[in-house]
Amino acid sequence: MSSIIDSAVARELRDIVGPGGCLEDPADLDPFLAEWRRLYRGVAELVLLPATTEEAAAVIGLCARHGIGVVPQGGNTGLVGGAVARSTVGAPEIILSARRMADIRDLDPDNYTITAEAGCVLAALQSAAAEADRFFPLSLASEGSCMLGGNLSTNAGGTNVLRYGTARELVLGLEVVLPDGRVFDGLRSLRKDNAGYDLKQLFIGAEGTLGFITAATCMLYPRPRGVATAVVALADAAAAIALHSRARLALGDELIAFELMSRQSIEFVLASLASAREPFDKPAPWTVLLEIATARDQAGTEEDLEDFLGDCLESGLVLDGVAARSGAQREEFWALRHHISDAQRVGGASIKNDVSVPVSRVAEFLGQATQRVAEVLPGVRVVAFGHVGDGNIHFNLTQPTGMEAAAFVDLWETLTAEVNHIAVGLGGSFSAEHGIGLLKARELRRFRSGVELDLMRAIKQVLDPAGIMNPGKILGD
Repeated sequence: MSSIIDSAVARELRDIVGPGGCLEDPADLDPFLAEWRRLYRGVAELVLLPATTEEAAAVIGLCARHGIGVVPQGGNTGLVGGAVARSTVGAPEIILSARRMADIRDLDPDNYTITAEAGCVLAALQSAAAEADRFFPLSLASEGSCMLGGNLSTNAGGTNVLRYGTARELVLGLEVVLPDGRVFDGLRSLRKDNAGYDLKQLFIGAEGTLGFITAATCMLYPRPRGVATAVVALADAAAAIALHSRARLALGDELIAFELMSRQSIEFVLASLASAREPFDKPAPWTVLLEIATARDQAGTEEDLEDFLGDCLESGLVLDGVAARSGAQREEFWALRHHISDAQRVGGASIKNDVSVPVSRVAEFLGQATQRVAEVLPGVRVVAFGHVGDGNIHFNLTQPTGMEAAAFVDLWETLTAEVNHIAVGLGGSFSAEHGIGLLKARELRRFRSGVELDLMRAIKQVLDPAGIMNPGKILGD
């Protein structure tokens, strides 16, 4: 029996979702309370898993009437504490999980659209599109466990933003349960629809603070016939920006990924992933993974990439380059990139920063930020990597060798503030793709203007005057 939520209300919530739709045992709750980065530990006595939009609406409506906070959760792969419940006496909260809402409701290959529920795992969505000879381009390292609702609530980016845009740009329609339990039915599959305000955009990137996304209609694209991938060695970050500009001119929209990795990033992966191999004969200060995809045949695509790399090698822009000769080698290259965050653990405690700057200023940011954190903490190891094509750099820091982890983590706010000030000073953002959650609420108030914050608060007040949806996230307590 819940000691925080009134027993009669708890019983009503159980009845709404039925058998299998309510978790209360501590062992069952644990995966929903454990946060991936181990920065937070959630507190909640009930996890509710509705199977339909109607059940989700009934749960939220009941919570609204009784002043119970609702914390939406998908795959629980977020990095800023955006899905962490903090239930207390006097301010009870439940977790509302989308995991049982995993159906693909419709796939229209001629309209190039797919409609799926919020609990659909991203990899399953990609597979369904592929089976219909179509392509859903949203791709993240966590795509085997993250879910569509969470992807949209955080406006996920990933590795294909360069060509296809963020999650926001892939959505045509949404279905959302509002904070009072009503349902906004905006599941349209239209590419042109100027009938008033584009309301779906309010909920994308709102981290569940304005409503609970239950389904979305997303755009599909032709499935690439030819995919070519390569890694190139570079002397410095400035060369990466020059290479990116050259690749955009030479390869156009065929270029779908352009990922930058520092030497320290590669070394951590080599030390932690048994299958990882050094891609070049000589270790490179910087490595770029680039990929092109076209509707043409594989041979022609590979030839285009090899011709481009040959020109870059001849001009001296790149130090070395290796093109993937098989699907297995392509996976090896991508494993270097996708395992960086996990691999950082071999070095000890880490501080992770997710910033963006104009593409033209990426090298400038990396130079300034690296110098500054070294001044604040000599010996700090910089693990810089990210999506250069959209200016998003994960400027992560690992504790100096020999330093106590606790002492390093104590410098979190100091080091993060230095990094964020540099990014914002270069016309960038302190939050590129991970969102705000609990972790960056203070930074939002520090770096965004009073007018902008006033507008955010006004929208929150109109849609959620009682403040029950994901309390404390984005705008803070």
